[in-house]
Amino acid sequence: MELYEYTQYDAVGLAGLVARGEVTAAELAGAARAAMAAVNPRINAVVESWPAEDTPVPGSTPLAGVPFLIKDLAVSMKGRRVESGSRLAAGNVAGEDSFLMRRLRRAGLVTLGRTATPEFAYSTTTEPVLYGATRNPWDPTRTPGGSSGGSAAAVAAGITPLAHATDAAGSIRVPASATGLFGLKPTRGRVSLGPDADEVFNGLAVHGGLSRTVRDSAALLDLIQGPETGDPYFAERPRRPYGEEITRDPGRLRVGLLTTPWNGRAVEPAVAEAALAAARLLESLGHRVDVTVVDLGVSWEEFVLANARLWTANLVTWMDGFAGASGRPVDESTVEPEMLASYAWGLEVSGAEFVHALGVRNRVARAIGAHFAARDLVLTPTLPEIPVRLGTYGRGAQSADGLGWLEHLFHRSPFTAVFNVAGTPAMSVPLASDPATGMPIGVQFAAGYGREDVLFRLAAQLEKAAPWAERKPAVWAGAAGASRSA
Repeated sequence: MELYEYTQYDAVGLAGLVARGEVTAAELAGAARAAMAAVNPRINAVVESWPAEDTPVPGSTPLAGVPFLIKDLAVSMKGRRVESGSRLAAGNVAGEDSFLMRRLRRAGLVTLGRTATPEFAYSTTTEPVLYGATRNPWDPTRTPGGSSGGSAAAVAAGITPLAHATDAAGSIRVPASATGLFGLKPTRGRVSLGPDADEVFNGLAVHGGLSRTVRDSAALLDLIQGPETGDPYFAERPRRPYGEEITRDPGRLRVGLLTTPWNGRAVEPAVAEAALAAARLLESLGHRVDVTVVDLGVSWEEFVLANARLWTANLVTWMDGFAGASGRPVDESTVEPEMLASYAWGLEVSGAEFVHALGVRNRVARAIGAHFAARDLVLTPTLPEIPVRLGTYGRGAQSADGLGWLEHLFHRSPFTAVFNVAGTPAMSVPLASDPATGMPIGVQFAAGYGREDVLFRLAAQLEKAAPWAERKPAVWAGAAGASRSA
């Protein structure tokens, strides 16, 4: 398959070609590798690639035969490295497939490599020391966001139409917004995190994906959702496949509009206008939108402090595990300044403080749940600013302690983490662009617990009303393919 032709299809479309015998999975894998060779040197999204290991049965699932990439974090592929973007974990090889990896194999996805992540996924930019900065395909001087920045850059640039991602404070939605993709964070308990963990960051983290089309994300979630043996809890199974939900009318939704984040930081004018334009679009589609205030149940300062305690205490055990396995020390030779400061801060978190942080999580979840009893959705900007230049976050400038680093991260993305703490689903939809720079701007929609169905229905309606698929970044594998064909 020619490279240009390959980039014209989404994942469901490519799987359809395989099912009809018009192309083989091996030919698609070859096209994906050609795309990777064409653009990855410019964006540094894929940190390791390998030959296809699976031979999927054509037509066995809606995604059978589609090239795929996994994030270098939280998903284990037997015999392949999982390094979490850190020198401390460099060379770590998975001994078995994680539950998610088994489902990805059963889905017939052909996994060709792993994508970049900031160290331990603990940033909203992807600039690790281990593999260097990942660049945004829309403007390679800017960040693609994080922590799923590698997956976002790879999909946006056309290497694969779909890639794995995780989200503990916005790590699907932030890079989706930064790179012009669709990204949905599922409900807590929707996708298993086992067998090595029952929860990641005490239920804040979830698995999902990044895609150019809504139907690709729906198909992926259909194939990976559901409980596994030993899971401590799970979300109720959806009433029908998400692939069917995207064909259904969302009805007249009650939507609350929130344009000022809980920390009160200023939102860039182009971003605020994108949210207002989304509200107007909703009203034109028959939905009811009103300005709202969303009660967190706690102060912003309590919210940040609780997150810092949960994140850093978990980070200590994570880093100690890698240190024990590798024999390396946890110091400046193996860990970046921000992570080293967060590790030191986490060592001081007491058991009582940790339990208190869990109590804050509970209060936030109850307050957000009560809000969704009165509304179907909350609409916000995904990010308060367009993607910043690489190097903006600095090295060590905000790392006086673990609380200071998290405050900095939440300042950069104050709209997203609330829905991780609440456990409710949320999505970023690429509805706008910055007039001055051309950079994409995502708009976030959040729904009540277990209501991905509502989000998918609305996302499909918005995709039809304001299509985004024809917008292409500066670094695009399809352009390389077209020039070769000329």
